[in-house]
Amino acid sequence: MVNMAARARVRDEVVRLVHRGLPLPQFSRAVGDALGRAVPAEGTCLMTVDPATMLPTAEFVENGLPAAGLLRLVEIEAREPDFNKWVQLARADRPAASLSDVTAGDLDRSLRQREIRRPGGFSDELRVVLAAGRATWGVLTVFREVKRPYFSPADVGFVSSLAGLIADGVRRGLLLDGARAGDADVGLLVLDADDGVSMSNQAADCWLDELGTGDRAGARLPLVVPAVARQARALCGAAAAPAPADVRPARARVRTRSGQWLIVRGSMLGDGPESPVAVMLEAARPAEMAPLMVDAYGFTDGERRVTELVAQGLSTRQIAARLHVSPYTVQDHLKSIFAKSGTGSRGDLVARLFFDHYADSLTASS
Repeated sequence: MVNMAARARVRDEVVRLVHRGLPLPQFSRAVGDALGRAVPAEGTCLMTVDPATMLPTAEFVENGLPAAGLLRLVEIEAREPDFNKWVQLARADRPAASLSDVTAGDLDRSLRQREIRRPGGFSDELRVVLAAGRATWGVLTVFREVKRPYFSPADVGFVSSLAGLIADGVRRGLLLDGARAGDADVGLLVLDADDGVSMSNQAADCWLDELGTGDRAGARLPLVVPAVARQARALCGAAAAPAPADVRPARARVRTRSGQWLIVRGSMLGDGPESPVAVMLEAARPAEMAPLMVDAYGFTDGERRVTELVAQGLSTRQIAARLHVSPYTVQDHLKSIFAKSGTGSRGDLVARLFFDHYADSLTASS
């Protein structure tokens, strides 16, 4: 039995891995190794997916199925009924589930288990959808071999609690790759140990101009950039030290001078304190702005949760299922949300995230 302290250490390690800016193959391998210390398993398979279609785009496998078996799994996902399919998990209340749980211990009820996994020597599997906001960036399978115990509810709950963190790491890896390849929408800066810019792409230069440095004497960069970089260093600078109890990711939302909102993320590009930091800048999406909005309008906890799920595009029925309340309760929350925010529909509510008067209200007191 893995104790709570061990799982806390694994969570801290995953937080650091997310902020190290690792290429996806190394990130996947390191996450699998870390998970294995809290949820023992014989292998993992992390696949990136197209957020629009959830079709897999690349796989990073440790002790998994051969290529032919993996392609057959993809075919089953796309065309044939089975348990714990990725699209089903993406719509479920919790992003992770074990095959043993949904089949009541009879794994062979699953087509992929009968046809591919059991002949390959595998038993139970734990699947988790890696989603950030309303977009799914990857999927992860942790699996055990025949004659090993099934995954416990505690195993599933722990891996589920890490889904958002791992999704952030996958997204950062994809962003870094895109920025390095010249993605016109993602700004990339590389800062040295003194916060000097050693490299930047054209998109980053444009975003920096949009942000400006204000009236600070001697300022070389907008404050948010070195602030995010230093938080990345604080998270990753001492691998052996425990992470702070209130771990805060190296990420911030900031408004440009023209009123647009950006998400700024920091990731280490090495292990030591002198390692460079990659800082990425990209336009914010509604789901990423929802937390700021709910604070600005003084929403209750219930209204906060409903607003964030509306920003992710969920229907009233889906929100009710996610929050374990009735659709009528969701509608009551929406009426209050509309009244407090001065909006009249879901579309107005999401659009308000980017209205100038809202942005002004957030910055007026700072």
